[in-house]
This record gives sequence, structure tokens and C-alpha cells, in this order.
Amino acid sequence: MISMIRNFCIIAHIDHGKSTLADRFLEITGTVQSRRMRAQYLDTMDIERERGITIKLQPVRMNYQNYQLNLIDTPGHVDFSYEVSRSLAAVEGAILLVDASQGIEAQTLANLYQALEHNLTIIPVVNKIDLPHAEPDKVASELASLLGVDKETILLASGKTGEGVEKILQTVITQVPPPTQWTDQHFRALIFDSVYDSYRGVIAYIRVKSGCLKNGQHLVMKQVGSSTISEEVGFFSPDLSPCPDLSTGEIGYVVTGFKDVSQARVGDTINLSDQITEALPGYHRPKSLVYAGLYCLSGDDYPLLKEALAKLRLSDAALEFEPESSNAFGFGFRCGFLGLLHLEIVKERLEREFNLQLIITSPSVSYQLKLKNGQESFIHSPSELPDSSTIEEIREPWLICEIVLPKSNIGSIMEMTQLHRGKYLDLHYLDEDRAILKYELPVSEMIVDFYDRLKGLTSGYGSMSYELIGYRPADLVLVKILIAGQEIDSLSSIIFQPKAVEKGRALLLKLKQLIPRQLFEITLQATIGGKIVAREDIPAVGKDVTAKLYGGDVTRKRKLLEKQKEGKQRLKRFGKVDVPTEVFLHLLKD
Repeated sequence: MISMIRNFCIIAHIDHGKSTLADRFLEITGTVQSRRMRAQYLDTMDIERERGITIKLQPVRMNYQNYQLNLIDTPGHVDFSYEVSRSLAAVEGAILLVDASQGIEAQTLANLYQALEHNLTIIPVVNKIDLPHAEPDKVASELASLLGVDKETILLASGKTGEGVEKILQTVITQVPPPTQWTDQHFRALIFDSVYDSYRGVIAYIRVKSGCLKNGQHLVMKQVGSSTISEEVGFFSPDLSPCPDLSTGEIGYVVTGFKDVSQARVGDTINLSDQITEALPGYHRPKSLVYAGLYCLSGDDYPLLKEALAKLRLSDAALEFEPESSNAFGFGFRCGFLGLLHLEIVKERLEREFNLQLIITSPSVSYQLKLKNGQESFIHSPSELPDSSTIEEIREPWLICEIVLPKSNIGSIMEMTQLHRGKYLDLHYLDEDRAILKYELPVSEMIVDFYDRLKGLTSGYGSMSYELIGYRPADLVLVKILIAGQEIDSLSSIIFQPKAVEKGRALLLKLKQLIPRQLFEITLQATIGGKIVAREDIPAVGKDVTAKLYGGDVTRKRKLLEKQKEGKQRLKRFGKVDVPTEVFLHLLKD
């Protein structure tokens, strides 16, 4: 019965207790037996449990007081905000969770704004009230002021001890509206996530908007146009649990049997073949902020990497990839990510789940080119940049960044942000101790060490969220690195012109320490537009060619030394330096 269904999710900043609160929900509703219960039960990947963070959204159905409660647990890190946006489109309400000791953080605000855009009912909860340094009254006042509600409506709870958790469930039942009943009962469902099973193919996670789906029915993917038969339908308990049917308002899954991962895309609408309807509003495709090359340590693993990326993209719709080649690593893929943590997680999942040994090149951003012939295009790698004589303008991506920080750190953070080419927008105070600083920043300045420096300067109390706002013209140049006269494309980079010479020289100094010495002198050069702007030399290995001589005239010794000198000069002209892979790996780690 649709009036007894409640669909909701938990949204919060990272480490504010979403997964722990979900554990208490599972216990109170009896969804998971106590003997099977473990901490962070809905975090199913090993990498999630080891890092203590949620990476993938996870749905679960709970039965409580005759109500069907469909919960979606979501990630908190800004790199996985796309998972949150998909969850919000599948529910009618959201529990906004705030840590009683840390207060409102950057992702608290970002996730709240997303929930309000989806017109969801917000249930504000102050969590972790059991902590010794918790300030529930203060944080409740902040939250009430932010939402414009009475402080008495803010719920207080502890996901760890279970205090106040049942009251949250009661509030969900009374305040979150049931799903909307459509006038017609044609079957339409939105795919909000999916996974690939080696034996059963693509398993689509769906929110049924109207109608009913049973086993053995003919399905059509509205956007892609692919068709199949529903091999199994069911819900999440939180394991996959088959059931006879899924009807209006319910959240569940359907086993499609597709072996090609592109045939069931996230955001697509599923119809029955005899009940074709208009497509449901899907999702805005996420825009990658960071690009990097992925290569196998062994070139023979290239086909495995291609297959692994295709399967991973099914459950991670924010991942982009296309083939590319490098003179240092061979064949690989240029991949797009939402941030550096996203990049790190994808690499780790590929290595764990598909047993691949990978190399990742230095991260960069995409650039928009306006050519002199009037054409415009995007490039995702420095090697794609055409000759400067054909370029009229290069535009780089910018984002708007909200930084929540202690009042005492405002000066140091503003100074750091300006060094990263930031443009000040606004400053306002959350309370007497904390402020929100708003800046516009180039993405290229954010992806290297900005977040680490923010945490360092604020002693860990600073947090940030960001959103891409578009591309702007910039004074950018291509810095090429030459080793013994040979250009190394993997070391080329597009850099803000005033910083280009400094960064080129710094890279040469690192290379000088890493590249093994040869029998001849190696010249390292950084060039901009064909002009050498920095140079370092690696001296030749010393070899005493006269060591075995004994007695005789000094001319014998001189002849050998002259012969060695000629040989070194010949090697310098014609010799090639084979740069070991370890050199690139060391550079990427620095």
C-alpha cells in the first residue's frame, strides 16, 4: 500500500556518523539479526571499511510499525557528491545529520542545498551527543538558524549508543510524505545505480515511479533503446532479496541479464515493451575535474584494464575514460575523475577487484581552446595541445569554493587562497567562533595540495565544498621536458605563465636526482614555445680507462683518454636515455 511507504536518505559531511546511524536503524527494525550485525554494515567494500568512509550509496528496506522504510545511505566526501545527487532523486525525504562536536561543515551545506533543490522534506538531527566535548545545544541553534525553524524541532541522537534513534524513525513516518500516485499505471522506473555480476550481468537499482514489475516481463531502456527480460526482481535487505513484484513508490533491483554494461545506464528510464512512456528526468552528467593517464605495469594487461574500466563505470557513472598512448608507458587510458580521492579510490578498486598493477600519470585538468579559425574544442592532456600559432585563447576551469573554518584562521587561509589565484567573494559567520569563506579558484590550483594545506593551517578544523562554474581565459603555456634532446610527453604540463619557469626548474632538479647516470653527460631541459627556460646536467659516470696500463710511455695513456673523450662526445650526440618507470613513479608520489 503506497501510503505506508517512506523513502528517505541520510546526508551529512564526511565522518558525521551516517553509517553508524544506519546500523542502529537496522538493529531497531530487526532488518539484520544481532548475531550478523557489525559496524558500518552497509559499507560492503573492503576499502570502505578500511578507510572508514562511505564511497558507494547503499539502499536497504526496513519494516517498522507496519511501514515500509526505504533508506539510502550516502557518502559524505565532496568527490562522491554525485552519489548523493542520485540518491536524492529516488526519495522524498532526507535526514540532515550534523556532528554535535564539529557543527555545520562545508558538505553539510552543499548536501542541504541539493536536497532543497529536489524539494525534499528535511529532518535535522544533531548526532554524537554522547561525546565528552559535544555541544548539542549550540549546534542545534546553528542548525535551526540555518533552516529557519524552531530549535525545539531539531532532534538529538547518538548513533553509537542508540539514544534518540527511535524518535528519528517516528519523525520519518510522520513528516516524510508517501510517494506520489501517478494518474496512469504504466510501468516506469528510474535507474539510480547499477552493479555488474559476472554470472547474471547488469543488476539495475531502480525507484519505481508508477506501475508494477514482475519476473519474466519484457523491458525497454528508454534512452539506450536496448531490450531484455526481467530475470529477477527484488529489494535490499540489505542483501539482494527476490520478491514477486515491485510496485509504485518502491525501491529495489532488477536483474537484466545484459552482458554489455552500456545497455543499462544510470539515469535511464525502464518501461515495459507494451507500455512505452515519456522518459523520466534523469541526472546531469557529472563533469570531471581531474584527468590522469592509467597504464598497466605490464603492457599485456591492457585488454584487462579496458574491461575492468568498463565494468567499474557501471557502478561509478562519474568515471570517464578513453584510449591514449605514451612513449614512456605504452597503451593506456586517459581517465576523468571528480577529484583526487576519487582517482585514488578508482586506482585501488582496479588493483583489488581486477588484480591489475597500475601506473597513474600526474593529474591535470581539461582546457577549452578557441582556435584562430573559429573552432572550439576541449583537451584533457598536455600532449593534445596544438601549436601555439593556431591558438587564439586557452580557457581553464574555475570553481566556486565554500570553506568553513575557525575565525582565528581566516587571515592565513585568505593569504593561501590568494597565492592560489583565488578571487574573494564573501565572508560571513556561522557563530562567534566559525565562518564561511567563499572564493572562486582555478581547478588546477586546487588539485595538488590545496586541501592538505587547508587542513594543516586550520589544525584539521577546516572543511570545504566546491562546484564547477565554467571556463575562463588564462595566460597558460606548455612546458615541455627534454632529456638528452628527446621530448618526454608524460612530463609535459600546462602551467600558469608567471609560475612556469619556476615549476620547470623544480622538475628538472627532481629528475637530476632520479635519473641514473650514464657513460655520457645527460642534458635536461625545460622549454616554453621552443625557448629553453631551464637546464640541468647529469655528469657522466667516471671510468678510469688507464687503470690496467703499466709502464710504457705517457703517450699511451693520453691516447686512451682521447679515445674515451671522443666516445663520450659521440654518445652524447647519438645516445638515447632509457628513463626507468621508477623515475615516473617517484615523480608522481612527490
